[in-house]
Amino acid sequence: MDILFAFLTPQQLVFAFGIALVAGFIKGVVGFAMPLVLISGLTLFLPPELALAGLIFPTVATNLFQALRQGLQAAWASTRLFKVFLISGGIMLVLSAQMVRFLSPQTMALVIGVPVTLFALWQLTGRSFSLAQRSTKVELLVGGFAGAVGGVSGVWGPPTVAYLTALGTPKHDQMRVQGVIYGLGAVALLFAHFGSGVLRAETVPFSIAMILPALIGMWLGSQIMDRIDQASFRKATLAILLVAGANLVRRGLMG
Repeated sequence: MDILFAFLTPQQLVFAFGIALVAGFIKGVVGFAMPLVLISGLTLFLPPELALAGLIFPTVATNLFQALRQGLQAAWASTRLFKVFLISGGIMLVLSAQMVRFLSPQTMALVIGVPVTLFALWQLTGRSFSLAQRSTKVELLVGGFAGAVGGVSGVWGPPTVAYLTALGTPKHDQMRVQGVIYGLGAVALLFAHFGSGVLRAETVPFSIAMILPALIGMWLGSQIMDRIDQASFRKATLAILLVAGANLVRRGLMG
């Protein structure tokens, strides 16, 4: 164990697995927030670069399961439907991933946290922000923004969820679409960070080891998701967005 994970004590490894379990559970309930929980938890005892490496493989694995839960045909239909979002997000993700060594963690946290917190507060206080129909221009901008912040932080869920929520996407459709978007983004992130040096000989085994607890947590969370209605799902989604966004703002301001 010490040879595989020289940068972790056994106690820290157990803690990391526990964080992955909780992150997977939350993802199973609302379909997102796993990278947010992982990056927030792992950076308590790891440098941001190692924490980012640790979330990549479990993110790929859990999103693959989420995207394919309703079958390959449904996943492919979602891919075609959101192709503009995926293309713009993928391009920006690969480009911005090369900046991970130059941007401070505080800057990354504020860039993501401020708009997400404001959106969630606006929705939870009873105000309405919705899109009557999909717009290619809006999708291009939101996808590009999500990819840009995802490349430097490993977190691109909040802008995506905010967009899908504004569209009023049904629960199971939103879960599948999120899985497709995040899954393809995670694959792009994986290759981008092999190039950036975040994923290397000493970090890849750690990231792979995080897959199992994340999948167990996700399965447990999905049992709850299947039992809640659309209104409860939306409230839970917004609540998680608010907590995650506020935590990122706190980290950005306090360091």
